[in-house]
Amino acid sequence: MESFDVAVVGMGALGSAAAYHLARRGAKVVAFEQFELGHVRGASHDTSRIVRTSYGAPQYVRLAQSAYRDWADLEQESGERLLTITGGVIFLPVDGPYSATDFTAALAECGVPHELLTPAEVQARWPQFRIPENVETVYTADTGIAHAARTVATLQLRARALGADIRDRTRVDALTPDGDGVVVQTSSGPVHAGKVVLAADAWANELLEPLDAAIPLDVMQEQVTYFRPADAEQLDRERFPVWIWEDEECYYGFPTFGEPTVKAARDVSENRMSPAERTFVPSPELTGQLADFMADLVPASGPELRTVTCQYALTPDRNFVLGPLEEHPDVVVALAAGHGFKFTPAFGRILAELALDGETSDDIASFAPSHARSADRVSPMPTSAS
Repeated sequence: MESFDVAVVGMGALGSAAAYHLARRGAKVVAFEQFELGHVRGASHDTSRIVRTSYGAPQYVRLAQSAYRDWADLEQESGERLLTITGGVIFLPVDGPYSATDFTAALAECGVPHELLTPAEVQARWPQFRIPENVETVYTADTGIAHAARTVATLQLRARALGADIRDRTRVDALTPDGDGVVVQTSSGPVHAGKVVLAADAWANELLEPLDAAIPLDVMQEQVTYFRPADAEQLDRERFPVWIWEDEECYYGFPTFGEPTVKAARDVSENRMSPAERTFVPSPELTGQLADFMADLVPASGPELRTVTCQYALTPDRNFVLGPLEEHPDVVVALAAGHGFKFTPAFGRILAELALDGETSDDIASFAPSHARSADRVSPMPTSAS
């Protein structure tokens, strides 16, 4: 049987980042992806994702600060430019469930420069928005865009260049801890690994349930829409920021990026379906709802051009899962809960540290698998979008 230091299961953003960091540290790594690399069945495809430090909890702000350092390191090591900084705003209705004070307090505690803006100040700076009077706005200049598909491809290419053995179109059917690591049963035969990083997102429980370690996941098909403005220049990233609308229903959007369109979406549309049930067909009702919202918030966004689907696998409290199983410590689980792409290079480093060192210097205490398994289902945490 082939033997490896670490096996990675799932080669989306988290698995690709883990494979890269493991290989960079000299580990003998094998990585499995059940579909082709770069597939569209999960949540790591398409172009843009939001990067930001603006969260309503200091733990997340500090983790985002750590991620920015890892993004810079990845860009330097790979020679690829993966981030585009635009500045960003978070809109918080004063009668909504989230408080601007939580964001400003968390940002201040972590030393992140920010501004609290009135609707008039927003209108003066970005007349493209139409903001009601009852909305507070938090602005951070470090917010921007990560190129999603390009990031994942870069991580995979660098992992291979550093010695990782990446095997796509290879399904993992079972994980069998044996006291000296884990036997990984695949569609091409078994391999043995000292540790396994399980980054299979919505498919994770297919491998966790036989270990009596399933994590409650709420799986749904999400969708993003690209709108075609009549005057794309006024929504260019030099003139228009990334934005998030935080209320009972959350929305988010981007300036133009790579084409003369603006992308927007609702976060957590509750269009539930398992990976096997996915239709890949956008919901006309959700598309219409988003179009109405955009017509009010960004009147110049224009008509719908196209809508693309993706998949969310949400933990009960929208917290991440990063850590080893208590019952099987050689299996390290990674779940991003639908808002983790901005942390991708940091997650990869943390997962490599957990697999090789058994610990990490980042604060991930609340992200243990046991926490997710016992957490009560709650409303989505503030700024979980994108």
